[in-house]
Amino acid sequence: MFDTVEGFSGERVIEEFEALTKDATRVQRETLQRILRDNGEAEYLQKLGLGGRTDPLSFKSCVPLVTHQDLEPYIQRIADGDASQVLTGRPITSISLSSGTTEGKPKFVPFNEELVQCTMQTYRTSFAFRNSIVHAFRTFELVWEELCNDIIEVVLSSRITIPSIRAAVSRLLFPNPQLADTIYNKCVGLSSWYGVIPELWPNSKINGAYLSKLRHYAGNLPLISADYGASENWIGVNVDPEEPPESAIFTVLPNIGYFEFMPLNEDGYKIGVENSASIMECTEPETVGLTEVSLGKEYEIIITNFAGLYRYRLGDVVKIAGFYNLTPKLQFVRRRNLILTVNIDKNTEKDLQLAVVEATKLLAAQKLEVVDYTSHVDMSIYPGHYVIFLELNGNASDEILGNCCDSLDRSFVDAGYVGSRKIRAIGPLELRMVCRGAFNMILEHYLALGAAMSQFKTPRCVPLSNRSVLQILNSNVIKSYFSTAYD
Repeated sequence: MFDTVEGFSGERVIEEFEALTKDATRVQRETLQRILRDNGEAEYLQKLGLGGRTDPLSFKSCVPLVTHQDLEPYIQRIADGDASQVLTGRPITSISLSSGTTEGKPKFVPFNEELVQCTMQTYRTSFAFRNSIVHAFRTFELVWEELCNDIIEVVLSSRITIPSIRAAVSRLLFPNPQLADTIYNKCVGLSSWYGVIPELWPNSKINGAYLSKLRHYAGNLPLISADYGASENWIGVNVDPEEPPESAIFTVLPNIGYFEFMPLNEDGYKIGVENSASIMECTEPETVGLTEVSLGKEYEIIITNFAGLYRYRLGDVVKIAGFYNLTPKLQFVRRRNLILTVNIDKNTEKDLQLAVVEATKLLAAQKLEVVDYTSHVDMSIYPGHYVIFLELNGNASDEILGNCCDSLDRSFVDAGYVGSRKIRAIGPLELRMVCRGAFNMILEHYLALGAAMSQFKTPRCVPLSNRSVLQILNSNVIKSYFSTAYD
């Protein structure tokens, strides 16, 4: 769709974007035709009896909705070196690893040249996950003086242990006392690292999700949540960058994949608890197309991409927040299977985030910040209860942490939760404080499994099945508190 970086034209990008979104129905139909025409000889599609047809009706009637687990045998064959037309007509040129933080281990995701081009349209040079920036600056706070010394002495820190990285960075190093002095003086002059980004990189712009900490580092620098996507496919772009990141909505690019939307309906779900985390299983209602969605309704996104994923349940739940021409604007709501539930309660990632934000207000008065957090549903005793793991950047009194625990409990305002707490069908919320560095151990765990640093996302709900992460968290608990909010 867009020009190469060398020939990039902002005006032309806008013109093409307008044309695509005004004719989204045709663009979607042609995108599906291209995907099925290019991959019609693939073993997977041949088995399903599509027989070369490329229309949406035939596609939906022949090809079932799938998850990664359904496609795993095919993807594993490709990863093992099978060069035949397993999922695609054209070669799979690489295998991407998802972050793995949702299900406990990274997933293989096939990539080919067409998907790379789709990625280049949206990715540019921005970080995909904003917590990478936060992690980088937390590390910078600890090593900045050592970094200045390395620049002066032209000796790479012993912290860098990977030979290939040491060799690559060493080739770039040369003595630059002036740069070291500049970095040192700017850092010394900062108050609690406020505004470090524009101080050191005055021409920078960043995009934002760990917003409170990013705002602290960024100072008055505008934060932009630029795009929305996953390892499997990009989805949309933010055409209203002046809006705050908390309320960012994303306009779907209709030419980078074929999109369907599964309506979320209370009657269409079976709610159950599996391994202490709720999994929503749907009776698979009829999906609707990109231009058939309804304003204000929630849907699960189904994608078909150029690299062998057909009618793939991405697992993201979105709300239709509006339309740009004929293309919907999506607001991310939650992951489908990341809901805290014990009884009839249903609390989402967003509900958890809001609860933590309320608790941090008590901590802010003590000049304390939340480094990171996650949750778990403990069903080992009756009644089950929510567990929140928190890491702080300093020490708080028992009184403050007890108040935080009560605040967290009161902040879950879902009627099912409140009612269940009042009749003791859900036990008191438990706050488990972990020592400094605990969440960094989780990051290291996923990196050891093969996840990329740039893709890591802290799992916001850890099921019992993710025993490795639970073990890391529980082995680093230093204090525990139970809520008295409903006593």
